[in-house]
Amino acid sequence: MASTRDNNDDSNRLLASVDWFTVLLYVVLVVYGAVSIYASTTAANASDVSMFDFDTYSGKQFVWIGLSFIIGFSLLLIDRRLYEAYAYPIYAVMIIILIATAFLSPNIKGSHSWLKFGAVSLQPAEFAKTTTALALAKLFSTYGFQLRGWRTYIVPVGIIFLPVLCIILENETGSALVYFSLIFVLYREGMNGFVLFALLCAISYFVIVLKFAGSLIMGIPLGTFIVLTCVMIVIVLMLLIYCRSLILGRNVALGYIACALIAWGLSAMGVHINGYAFFFTVIPLSLIYLLIGMFRDDLNKVLMTVIFAAVSIIYMFSVTLAFNHVLKPYQQNRINIALGIEEDIKGKGYNVNQSKIAIGSGGLTGKGFLEGTQTKLNYVPEQHTDFIFCTIGEEQGFLGTSAVLLLFLTLILRVIAIGERQHTTFGRVYAYCVASILIFHLTINIGMVIGVVPVIGIPLPFFSYGGSSLWGFTLLLFILLRIDAVRSEYGTW
Repeated sequence: MASTRDNNDDSNRLLASVDWFTVLLYVVLVVYGAVSIYASTTAANASDVSMFDFDTYSGKQFVWIGLSFIIGFSLLLIDRRLYEAYAYPIYAVMIIILIATAFLSPNIKGSHSWLKFGAVSLQPAEFAKTTTALALAKLFSTYGFQLRGWRTYIVPVGIIFLPVLCIILENETGSALVYFSLIFVLYREGMNGFVLFALLCAISYFVIVLKFAGSLIMGIPLGTFIVLTCVMIVIVLMLLIYCRSLILGRNVALGYIACALIAWGLSAMGVHINGYAFFFTVIPLSLIYLLIGMFRDDLNKVLMTVIFAAVSIIYMFSVTLAFNHVLKPYQQNRINIALGIEEDIKGKGYNVNQSKIAIGSGGLTGKGFLEGTQTKLNYVPEQHTDFIFCTIGEEQGFLGTSAVLLLFLTLILRVIAIGERQHTTFGRVYAYCVASILIFHLTINIGMVIGVVPVIGIPLPFFSYGGSSLWGFTLLLFILLRIDAVRSEYGTW
C-alpha cells in the first residue's frame, strides 16, 4: 500500500510540475493545424464533408493528433534520466536507420526518405532531429567539456553533420538544411560570435552575387562590385570593433577614400579604370598594410581580418561556379525565382505565385472559413502540406496569420524561457536545440510561401499534414517538458 501511495505521489508531483501552458499552446497549434488542413482540402462542392471523416486529410490528421497525445503523455512518464543516459545509443541507432532508408526506401518524387510499413509511411529524418538534439545535449553536459579551441568543435560539428550527410544521401536537401540551425546552440554555449558573422556574410554574398550578376559597373558584374565594396567596409569595421584598432582602421579607411578620389579624378579626365584593376590594387595593398601592422597590434585579430578578407574574395568567385556546376537545375530555378531573377509563373514559380495571390487576396480579415477561392479551386499545389500557411492567409487574412505567428512566437519564447531556467547543461542545451529547430522551420516555411526564400520542402510545425512531422515535433517538445518537470528538485523559478 505504501509503495502504491508513493507512486501516486510521484505521479501527482510530476503532473503538477509539467509546464501546462506549453502543453496548451501545443494543443491549440495542432488543432488549429488540423482545421486548416480541412479548409485547404475541402472542395467547393463538398463543404458538407465531416472534418473528422477518416477518408479525408483532416480526419487522418486528427488520428495523428490523437496518437501524438498518447506519445506525448507516454514521454512524460519516462524517467528523464533515461534520455540523458541513452542519448548516444539512440543517436547511433537513428544514424543506422537513416543510412538504411537511403538504400531501402522507394523513390518518391526523386527522394528516398520514406520507410513504408504497410499503409503507413514514416520519414526518419523528422525523428533524427530529436536524437541529434539529445546527443548534442549529452556532449555539452559531459564533465569539463567546453568550446575552447578548434579541436573542441570537431565532435559537436560531427554530431550535427553526420545526419546531414545521411539525409543528403536520401536526396532530401530541405530536411538536411534544418540541422544547420543548431549552430545557434553552439553560439549559446560559447562559440565565437565571429562564426555567425561570417555565416551571415556568406549568405549575403551569395544572394548579392547572383541577384545582381546581370548588370555591369566599371566593367565587372554589379554583384561582384557590391561584394568587393562590402569587403572593404567590413575590413575597416572589424579593425574598429573586433580588433579595436583605431589607428589601423582610420588609416585603411583614409586609404580607400584616397584611392576612390584618384579613380574618380582619372575618370573625369577620360581615363577609365577597370573595376577588377581598381579593387585588386586597393584591397591587396590594404591587406599588406594590415600584415605589417600585425607586429604592433593584436596579431591574432589582425590576422583574422586579413584571412576573412581573402576568404571572402575567394568565396565570392566560387559562388557562380558552385551555382552553375554543383546545384541541380531545379534548385537553380527555385533560387532564381526566389531572388526575382526569373519569372516563371506558369512553371517552376507557379506554386509561389499562386500562394502569394491567395495570401494577398485575404486582406485584413480574410474571406471567411471555407470561402477561399484559391483554396477551393486547388490553385495552390501541396496547400495542405508545405503551403498550408497560404490557406490561413486567404481565409483569415492578416489577423489570422498574425494570430498564428503570435502563437508560434509565444511557444518559442516559452521554450527559451524553459531553457534558461534549467539547472543542468543537458536541459539547457536540449531546450535551445528545440527552439532553434522551431525557428528555422517557421522562418523558412513562411519565407518560401511568401516567395522570399527558395521552395525547399520545409513543413510548418504542427500545421502541415503528415504524421512524421507531427510526431517528430511532439517528441522534441514533450521530452523537453519531461526534462523540465524535475526542476522542482532544484527549486522552482
